[in-house]
Amino acid sequence: MEKIVNKSALALEIPRAWYHISLINRASRSMQTIDTLALTLGAGWAAGINLYAAILVLGYLGMTGDVVLPPGLEVLSDPLVMTIAGIMYCIEFFADKTPGVDSGWDTLHTFIRIPAGALLAAGAASGFEVNQATELAAALVGGTLAAGSHFTKAGSRLLINTSPEPVTNWTASILEDVAVIGGLWTALHYPLAFIGLLALFIVLVIWLLPKIWRALKRLFQRIVAFFKGEKVPPTQAQETTSRAEQLKALFQNPPDPGTPPKK
Repeated sequence: MEKIVNKSALALEIPRAWYHISLINRASRSMQTIDTLALTLGAGWAAGINLYAAILVLGYLGMTGDVVLPPGLEVLSDPLVMTIAGIMYCIEFFADKTPGVDSGWDTLHTFIRIPAGALLAAGAASGFEVNQATELAAALVGGTLAAGSHFTKAGSRLLINTSPEPVTNWTASILEDVAVIGGLWTALHYPLAFIGLLALFIVLVIWLLPKIWRALKRLFQRIVAFFKGEKVPPTQAQETTSRAEQLKALFQNPPDPGTPPKK
């Protein structure tokens, strides 16, 4: 009798065990998907700000065994790739902190950072073990993120370069390097937190890019007017001040009702 009871209890426990194993497998697959998604988005975003720092961080973490890189990104841990990326990072470290030179460097890297961001994102997506269509979609998303972060950085630097002192350039460059290193580390260790922060960054870019574009447009108009010898158009702040002064003068010295209007 006891044997029959034990067999029936065992028969009930086996399905439960399989159920718990299936839950664990689902949770593991979900976490793996989130990890790969964060790396895919982070690689594209970081490449648009500082490509060589992004390659160094990913390559170093993969080489030291801190993280396991997807098959498409394992090449970043190669000593030759890391050496070249390190040399280019040293060059960018100084070029990025020199007013004027940084904008020229950003202009040149418009044709490098965006395609590289797409390639890194596609390589990160190989961790999904998906087909070519999904890798192409990842490349498009990565390229778009790289373009957004790159143009935000390049436009901000052009505006910062209108300031004669170099401290703002150094500060902006150091903060960008810290953001890339810290952002990729967060993407690899705390993927959900990174995805949330990236969503805030995207909202900020959507709000900021039109303002940067309008400011750059006014800046170029003033430069063109200066070289043509024309009257330099006032800035938005000057226009606001001028209107405020006109309104102030109007209310302080109202016109005499009996005075005919000037023709």
